[in-house]
Amino acid sequence: MKNLVTLFSLFVLITVQPLQACTTAIISGKFTPDGRPLLWKNRDTGDLDNKLMYFTDGKYDYIGLVNSKDSTGSEVWTGMNTAGFAIMNSASYNLNAKEDPVEAMNEGKVMKLALKQCATVDDFEKLLKTLTKPYGVEANFGVIDALGNGAYFETSNNSYFRIDVNDPVAAPMGYLIRTNYSFTGKPDQGQGYIRYLTAEKLFYQASATNNLTPGFILQGAARSLFHSLTETDLRQSQIPEKDKFVWFADFIPRFSTSASVVIQGIKKDDSPVLMTMWTVLGFPLCSVVHPAWFNEEHKLPALLTADKSNNAPICDKALKLKDLCFPVKRGHGEDYLDLPVLLNSSGSGIMQKLAPLEEQIFAETTTKLEYWRKTLPGPGEVAGFYQLLDQRIGEAYQRLFGL
Repeated sequence: MKNLVTLFSLFVLITVQPLQACTTAIISGKFTPDGRPLLWKNRDTGDLDNKLMYFTDGKYDYIGLVNSKDSTGSEVWTGMNTAGFAIMNSASYNLNAKEDPVEAMNEGKVMKLALKQCATVDDFEKLLKTLTKPYGVEANFGVIDALGNGAYFETSNNSYFRIDVNDPVAAPMGYLIRTNYSFTGKPDQGQGYIRYLTAEKLFYQASATNNLTPGFILQGAARSLFHSLTETDLRQSQIPEKDKFVWFADFIPRFSTSASVVIQGIKKDDSPVLMTMWTVLGFPLCSVVHPAWFNEEHKLPALLTADKSNNAPICDKALKLKDLCFPVKRGHGEDYLDLPVLLNSSGSGIMQKLAPLEEQIFAETTTKLEYWRKTLPGPGEVAGFYQLLDQRIGEAYQRLFGL
């Protein structure tokens, strides 16, 4: 009987994990190769359809990641504004007391408000001080600004605690990572301990080799198939041509991962238009990066914004490919990944087919950014580059997958 109880407890632990199980990080510009801070969010949610929206309704213009069904953009789940400020969050599950109210959480509304009016990390702290309590949140808010500041605010319904990325005690290697528990919360509660250790291992290695870059984060961390508890790396497995199902839980990318975003901040003398939102929309293992910037025309890439269906085309394409990765539709089929669909010995997996395309996007975008840092883009130049990438990505998905 004792063994049955233990087994049942483990089953409950596995099957009722919260869907909002993000993996996030802040990297100080003092530790990146180009001196610009980075903000990363692997977003896990029950709302798998996301899009980008461009907003002009605040003190500052801002670009935000929004649920596709949210037609007005009432909540933002990560974003940046024209003051050089950026924000994201991960849900925390060890800050609020059990007796605290559990009404609809306000994290997305808080982040939208911050993007509308905050220019600095200190401004965000001032905003938290002015908000009515209880906040209706339980989150690790991560923010960076154009002054080189960055911090997490571990925020409960009634209080917050600030941890700065430039504090050598808190972040000796130049980065902070949070999953779904807070360091100032109740010990051994919350979620994401295994994902945290995986990310910590990857970031430690990257910091030691001066490789804390958007490319490392999106290609090495966001899509990592290493599991820090079992020390399994699915990329290193002997993968047959087809039909090798693996249990897929507690990796950084999850069935519920809907996007991965790295916001590359600016240095003190940079123009805010050069702040870059490196966006992998949809299931990251089946999608590719697409950059977004501020511009006079308020344009965003067509693949990242809502079409007539109110969904972003690249997100829909990624979700269709994701469906092939999880073909078991009954029971807990979402816990079982058909690994050869992504990676196989012949090199015909989805990730393997998309890798050259993404390398090209990173290379061309980096070259474009280097040029724009010397000569700011003129009218229509950003939109023209969007169109080029939209076309290239669209043609690749059609050629490779018929989508």
